[in-house]
Amino acid sequence: MNGKRPAEPNPSRTGKKKKKEVMVEFSEAVTEEILKKQVAEAWSRRTPFNHEAIVMDMEPFLHCIIPNFIPSQHFLEGLQKELLNLDFHEKYNDLYKFQQSDDLKKRKEPHICALRKILFENFRAWLSDISKIDLESTIDMSCAKYEFSDALLCHDDELEGRRVAFILYLVPPWDRRWGGTLDLYDVDEHFQPKQIVKSLTPSWNTLVFFEVSPVSFHQVSEVLSKENSRLSISGWFHGPSLTRPPNYFEPVIPRSPHIPQDHEILYEWINPTYLDMDYQIQIQDEFEEQSEILLKEFLKPEKFVEVCEALENGGVKWNSRGPPNKRFYEKAEESTLPDILKDCMALFRSEAMFLLLSNFTGLKLHFLAPSEEDEMEDSKEGEAASAPDSTEEGTSSSSSEPEKNQAAIGSSSHQSDEQTDPEPEGNEARKESSVPTCQGELRHWKTGHYTLIHDNSKTEFALDLLLSCGCEGWEPEYGGFTSYIAKGEDEELLTVNPENNSLALVYRDRETLKFVKHINHRSLEQKKTFPNRTGFWDFSFVYYE
Repeated sequence: MNGKRPAEPNPSRTGKKKKKEVMVEFSEAVTEEILKKQVAEAWSRRTPFNHEAIVMDMEPFLHCIIPNFIPSQHFLEGLQKELLNLDFHEKYNDLYKFQQSDDLKKRKEPHICALRKILFENFRAWLSDISKIDLESTIDMSCAKYEFSDALLCHDDELEGRRVAFILYLVPPWDRRWGGTLDLYDVDEHFQPKQIVKSLTPSWNTLVFFEVSPVSFHQVSEVLSKENSRLSISGWFHGPSLTRPPNYFEPVIPRSPHIPQDHEILYEWINPTYLDMDYQIQIQDEFEEQSEILLKEFLKPEKFVEVCEALENGGVKWNSRGPPNKRFYEKAEESTLPDILKDCMALFRSEAMFLLLSNFTGLKLHFLAPSEEDEMEDSKEGEAASAPDSTEEGTSSSSSEPEKNQAAIGSSSHQSDEQTDPEPEGNEARKESSVPTCQGELRHWKTGHYTLIHDNSKTEFALDLLLSCGCEGWEPEYGGFTSYIAKGEDEELLTVNPENNSLALVYRDRETLKFVKHINHRSLEQKKTFPNRTGFWDFSFVYYE
């Protein structure tokens, strides 16, 4: 028995060696010297080039297409099989929804190894030669699988080190009507994306690559096929980054103080339950505990019906809001609103509403709301509440008293320190006017709409208000919900789903960002029940102390 044991490792070792190394080459045509020189010249001069083996175009930014990238069909089938056997994880945030494999950098499967070798050795050398870019040996590749309703929204791919992006498609014969196209955007004078000017339909064994730059805005359009997967390998060749133009800051949306209008407007519009002072104290207690609340049946039923009918009847002019790397939805042009909708907008801007919101939340949105100084006096007379957590608990002694130091969505125990930080965006806005202000719009949401978190997303203490209409039968899987996340994190802190005649109030701090999730084609199910309905509407306001 002892004599047999040493022999055991050898067969397994030889077994591993017998795992045949797979060899493969990429398209010989593009490596042919004359063609290679022509491609290099076109790249250098930034001129289009068209050949059966490679197409290069400069509009809207430099990109190339190599059909039949790998000549061996047998290899491609083996590669596809290995990829489909990988573990895929759902990738999900404001920008995308799809499934991604683990990093392919260290995978040992023979076909994946062979592809990695030709891409990051042979092809990288060819690409360096034609582009005159010193591309590094950094391996950066993964496999993505897009299925029904998956999408990757408008972005530019710019991240430190990324120089050329690539996608190798391994899809069945693909019909353009199935979505999943690679859409390229042109840009405006501020280098912001404008509109899709070119769409590339995925095709089996086609390699697409493009230069990553401040204008390389693109998206993967939503996949509309329920039967077919859009499988691809994608990644980046790394090298010295291009110089970025200075960040463009959009014009600031003006904020307005309240419109002088007395409490009669509240009795005309709002469910009387919410005007009861004792009930307002209960609401404030809950809001101070949670930093958010949903007030159902907020408007009087007859008023809400009138608002919905006015929206259904049309006649409102809607303007598309962009740019698409930040948002895509429709905003009502207020001058075109029928009177009932103008009156509803006036309600949310009214002095009476500012005071009511102060009563609901404990925020100082009206001069009659207790001041910060009053609260400090109260806290001195009451318990010694030095830590922010204590002030949150201290509401029980005087529940009708609003609290400046209440927790905001996303805040942690150091929140009260953050309020005094010399951070320009939040504090300057406060110093500019001690008068509470608001900004608001009436929005139309339908299939394809979304908002994104972006580099210049402004973060400050604010109260968000949403009131939705026309969302009967709306399901969370359609998208269109407002999601709150902590800065730098993907995990959702709070989701506000559109719900008819429900007033959502959310208090957020400087560490909290929000977005409206992309509305996918599942939302068209709504038409089965409501044939004339396309999406929903909401009144969206933000209030600042």
